[in-house]
Amino acid sequence: MSLNALDSLIETLKRLPGVGQKSAQRMAYHLLQHDRLAMPRLAEALTAAAERIKHCERCHTFSETPLCAVCADPQRDGRLLCVVETPADQAALERTGSYRGYYFVLLGRLSPLDGVGTRQIGVAELLARAAEPGVEEVILATSFTAEGEATAHVLTEALKARGITSTRLARGVPVGSELEYVDLGTIAHALTDRR
Repeated sequence: MSLNALDSLIETLKRLPGVGQKSAQRMAYHLLQHDRLAMPRLAEALTAAAERIKHCERCHTFSETPLCAVCADPQRDGRLLCVVETPADQAALERTGSYRGYYFVLLGRLSPLDGVGTRQIGVAELLARAAEPGVEEVILATSFTAEGEATAHVLTEALKARGITSTRLARGVPVGSELEYVDLGTIAHALTDRR
């Protein structure tokens, strides 16, 4: 049975992360009732993105050119290589303005239960990139979830076996927070990793 246009729009919107049935319906009804002019622009933007955005040949982030702007920037610090899980993670680090090295985007994290192993996230490519002349430190900026921690551990061991220095992002009590409201795991890590 084929879906009518409204149902098809709702089903398509539900594919976005964090969007359930009700949110998809609200978006669809909003577009149809209040912002029909945005619909063709949205369709054009999606089509253009699908056609033009690929992965950078060097770091795997999103790019419309073979090398992304970061990899093409000779002013970056070639001694530093920061490993992140997604292009969104790279963008977040770039917005801080505090990191001037290069990146390697894994495009995921290890999750054996989901069939995601070292090959799927590009560990071999990372190891080759980390072994390039000039790289002195690999900064592991994976998430602090169970999968992110497992990924960081596997990468640390693989890099150590090749004599490559790696560090892990620090974690601790968030700036501006009150200690009594911080979860116990964060407090424990902050005590262990204190400086």
